[in-house]
Amino acid sequence: MKIRQLIYGLLIAAVTLPAAAETETMRLNMTEGVTEVSQRVFDLHMTILYICVAIGIAVFGVMFWAIIHHRKSKGAVAASFHESTRVEILWTIIPFIILILMAVPATNTLLAMEDTSKSDLTIQITGSQWKWHYSYFNEDVEFYSLLATTTAQIANERDKRETYLLEVDRPLVLPVGQKVRFLITSQDVIHSWWVPDFAVKKDANPGFINEAWTRIDKPGIYRGQCAELCGKDHGFMPIVVIAKPQAEYEQWLQVTKIAQQQAYEEEQRLLAMQMSMDELMALGETVYNTRCAMCHQVNGQGLPGAFPGLAEQGVSIDPAKKLEHISVVVHGRSGTAMQAFGPQLSLKELAAVVTYERNAWGNNTGDTVQAAEIQAVLNGEEF
Repeated sequence: MKIRQLIYGLLIAAVTLPAAAETETMRLNMTEGVTEVSQRVFDLHMTILYICVAIGIAVFGVMFWAIIHHRKSKGAVAASFHESTRVEILWTIIPFIILILMAVPATNTLLAMEDTSKSDLTIQITGSQWKWHYSYFNEDVEFYSLLATTTAQIANERDKRETYLLEVDRPLVLPVGQKVRFLITSQDVIHSWWVPDFAVKKDANPGFINEAWTRIDKPGIYRGQCAELCGKDHGFMPIVVIAKPQAEYEQWLQVTKIAQQQAYEEEQRLLAMQMSMDELMALGETVYNTRCAMCHQVNGQGLPGAFPGLAEQGVSIDPAKKLEHISVVVHGRSGTAMQAFGPQLSLKELAAVVTYERNAWGNNTGDTVQAAEIQAVLNGEEF
């Protein structure tokens, strides 16, 4: 009697668990998403899950029924037979039919996921350790998107927000109802651009371009992460997408273009200006803590064997290597994890962070770096 109750309990659990998993409270199932493709992926997942549950119930039901009704205590004697052509045909044909029934919708869904034709907007996504760069084709809009969670939260010195490690300084903004094509690549190692709500997960490989697409059905904020082990700060590379109605998206696009033009004009004005040491140090500390501290640490000590220290050592304290210091920050260092920050930061930010590194943590070189010097290094000129 207990065996029969146990079997019934297992069967009931097998039937009810998939339905229960669909509820938000349990969070055991796939994300349904906000695109047609993500909904098709979810429906396909549920269809195959129910097929597997049905097969499991049928197979285990027959097995347990045979165990119970043909047990030795009831006097059952094992049958002796060698082979059955009919059984062999059945257990070949039935699984074949089941696989075909599963393969048809799966193939249609996969083909739909890979169809990037007739897109309304194309965006290039470039991954680098540990940030994303977005470039809107034919719009002259591009920017880097970095983790916005503070180092104090990461170090457990402040309370963590609900969006801890899933927040950025500049989110990707997309229009609702438009087909957006993504061209995904990488500058250094393999990354993976993954937003569950869109059912988009595509590797970013250096030297290659992968394609993906989405069409968002409703406005909102959608979050994702790099889904590839791309280095020690892999968990600090989030993705945030804001989907806006077409009119709001167009307004954002125009505002962004104006802001980028103003930033360029401001940089050109800076070339003739001399910033004070206090101004450079204040801005430099902010830039360093958000861009450099992950590797070189807040105290400038670095990580032995991985990232060199800057405090009282190296080019940061050598008066004769000021230009080399600028060049390393601007152009990066080939063969190492040191990225080129020239394309990522403004002239003002670059000047400030180099000044900060040459005067913080007891370095005290007294050197200041101005925007004109950064521009000269960017242009390959001698200043």
